[in-house]
Amino acid sequence: MLDAARVPRAHWRAMLANLEHEAPAMMRQRVEMVQRQVRENGVTYNVPADADGRQRPWDLNVLPLILPPEEWAGIEAAVIQRATLLNKILGDVYGKQEMLREGLLPPALIHGHAGFLRPCHGMRHHDDVALHFYAIDLARAPDGGWWVMADRTQAPSGAGYALENRAIISPTFPDLLRELKVQPLAGFFRTMHDSLTHWGRLCAAKGDSPEPLRDGESPLIVLLTAGPRTESYYEQAYLARYLGLPLVEGGDLTVRDGVVYLKTLAGLHRVHVIMRRVDDECCDPLELQSSMLGVAGLTQAARRGNVLIANSLGSSLLESGALLGFLPALSRRLLGEPLKMPSVATWWCGEPAALEAVVANLDRLIIKPSFSQLPQFAVFGQDLDGAAREAFIAKLRANPNNYTAQELVRLSRAPVWKGGSGSGLQPRAMGLRVFACATPNGYVVMPGGLTRVATGPDSRVLTMQMGGASKDTWVQARARVEVTRLKKHSITSADLVREDTNLSSRVAENLLWFGRHAERCDNIGRLLRVALNFLFNVRFDQRGAEWSTVEALCIRFQLLDAEKKPAAPGPGQTQSQGGAPAAAIFTDAEIESALLLAVVSPTVPGLPRQQRQLHRVASQLHERFSVDNWRALNRMVQPSARPGERPSQSEVMTILDDAAASLMMLSGFALDGMTRDLGWRFMSIGRRLERLQFQSIVLQRALAMDVNGNLEWLLELSDSIITYRARYRAQPEWLPVLDLLLRDETNPRSILFQIDGILGALRKIALTHGACGEHLLAPLKDELIALEPGADLNHGNATLSDLLNRIQLASAALSEQISVQFFSYTDGQQRKRTS
Repeated sequence: MLDAARVPRAHWRAMLANLEHEAPAMMRQRVEMVQRQVRENGVTYNVPADADGRQRPWDLNVLPLILPPEEWAGIEAAVIQRATLLNKILGDVYGKQEMLREGLLPPALIHGHAGFLRPCHGMRHHDDVALHFYAIDLARAPDGGWWVMADRTQAPSGAGYALENRAIISPTFPDLLRELKVQPLAGFFRTMHDSLTHWGRLCAAKGDSPEPLRDGESPLIVLLTAGPRTESYYEQAYLARYLGLPLVEGGDLTVRDGVVYLKTLAGLHRVHVIMRRVDDECCDPLELQSSMLGVAGLTQAARRGNVLIANSLGSSLLESGALLGFLPALSRRLLGEPLKMPSVATWWCGEPAALEAVVANLDRLIIKPSFSQLPQFAVFGQDLDGAAREAFIAKLRANPNNYTAQELVRLSRAPVWKGGSGSGLQPRAMGLRVFACATPNGYVVMPGGLTRVATGPDSRVLTMQMGGASKDTWVQARARVEVTRLKKHSITSADLVREDTNLSSRVAENLLWFGRHAERCDNIGRLLRVALNFLFNVRFDQRGAEWSTVEALCIRFQLLDAEKKPAAPGPGQTQSQGGAPAAAIFTDAEIESALLLAVVSPTVPGLPRQQRQLHRVASQLHERFSVDNWRALNRMVQPSARPGERPSQSEVMTILDDAAASLMMLSGFALDGMTRDLGWRFMSIGRRLERLQFQSIVLQRALAMDVNGNLEWLLELSDSIITYRARYRAQPEWLPVLDLLLRDETNPRSILFQIDGILGALRKIALTHGACGEHLLAPLKDELIALEPGADLNHGNATLSDLLNRIQLASAALSEQISVQFFSYTDGQQRKRTS
């Protein structure tokens, strides 16, 4: 930000003027807005080292890094040159290996690296591009010069976070973005998608199993993830949603006759391009390393040219820091020009002269493993003294090939905004990750990147695993930037799509369970609200027969622990009825304590635990939901209560009311924000199955209570009290209540409404995927409709209770049949559906 005379540089002056002339409260508001957006958008960076496996919120500082156009032009040219060079090296190492024969690369460095995958030798690459996506870690020295710290060539992460950073920071400084002519990022991702589409068409046409695409038909591009437990899973899901790609796991793909297919409910769909976020060695358990993350036969499919893998298998080899010292000579040999940006001084200890130089200058070096397979951490030479220093030098001399030394660079500092007490600008060490993608016409660089800053003033290493923070990166443009796009194939009327044909069985199953868990949250929240209203507002001696039924329902849904010793009821005690264990006896204080815990603590069965289960299922569907949908989900998950903390009655009821409102919002997204495609039908079936089972259980328990019991609680629990009052303007009675909750096809909470919805969805699915379970519910619907209002819809009718019990059992059987038919795949089932 400042030059040698401590005067603000020209590209920072507009930002500083903005900060200088606004009230301190405005900056606090900006910081709070950024933090709120990160939290509500659910932006996380998972840290495997965390003991509880929690998701760490993304740390985004409100101040951007600003780069002027002339400085960026030098960075851009250097990144393009370096990506081109590394792509040529990758092609040579897995091809003719001329650089090894000429001595420009030490054979021990290549063949000793676990990242050198021998099954990939001789693999074909369309347009000779093996490195489709590239990232480079840069650091700026205090004199302003940029240095390359590391190359990211296997499955570079961070571009999605850079895009999310821009989306969050843009509304914070909208005027400054325009004034400083900050270049947008969207064009880079369009170019990347267009390029992968181009190569996907070549795979379809030129592989050894050619299936040319129709004019206007797009190749199928998928993003392969290792799953929600990976560090950057949020970014992977975000990119998949932004680019419109299916987010798949290894189990979603299969290889048949050297061709990769996506396993969908409609059968097998050929995959042409895989953007992978799975490590090299885990991609193919057949030819590489045994792993549940990969796809058996993937290497063979890539070798035959039937699928493009970005980046190519084996590209992790280039991430070895030991290669940095050899790049200047390789650049002159392969490109005929020197490197435009130097790497940080690097010595591979496998060379005798380099080893002696490292030992002599150990204090100002950082020592890293040469090979990714070595379980070693970086060692700072200045931290070693005495016996520890001598022991480490002995290790270096014993296995010199295993170690690479780099100069310890004193990083340039960038301003960050520190909130709280003493808020203001503070300096922090900074590094920049820049991204490039390959196109048929060369490499294109994202006009920005992921700026990483140290959390403390003396940090020597920038890493997100250790809690590093990030900044948006603003690259100024000299003039309007024209983006050149590849020729696109037009979509004709014959190519219009009305269904999600790439819905995998895993995603469909998760959608069904998302619907079920969302409904369970609603059921538990409403039951807790009804039960606590009794405790808070109705004296024990004034409670009717309905209270024991509500208590029995709390036991049935594990909100109360039925494992209690028998005891005779005393003052303020009740004995559960309506099918609950006869030995379960609770005082009001015990019930209140248990139910309050079920409202605020995830350690017991209750609302927070169920909300977190819903969130876990939703995390498997991140790319399927809109940002607004995710905000509603993230707002719904309540923070855990501190041990020993007892919430007040008003706080508890507020939590339950907010939870009900959030779930209604989620329902609104499902009803008005999602297309009625196959995925929506499975989610709808999940919601209706869960509601059908819950309502069947509740009505069975209600029918078992005293005939004179008050029925308002039942209408409240079924969210039907307003409808009843609007229609009858009288106290609830059995006949109209049962008609409303059993046979009213217009009531979204009635048994008939659920059965109708399930049968309707099953019939739609049957049109393309075969009949499934309709016979389980259809006869029961006929029985329900045939009930006589005067004779059958009454409290003492045993036939009605039996019918509800059979409906409950049938819904459970239907759930099992759906799982077997759609979510359990065998070769025979797949081939039948494909034909």
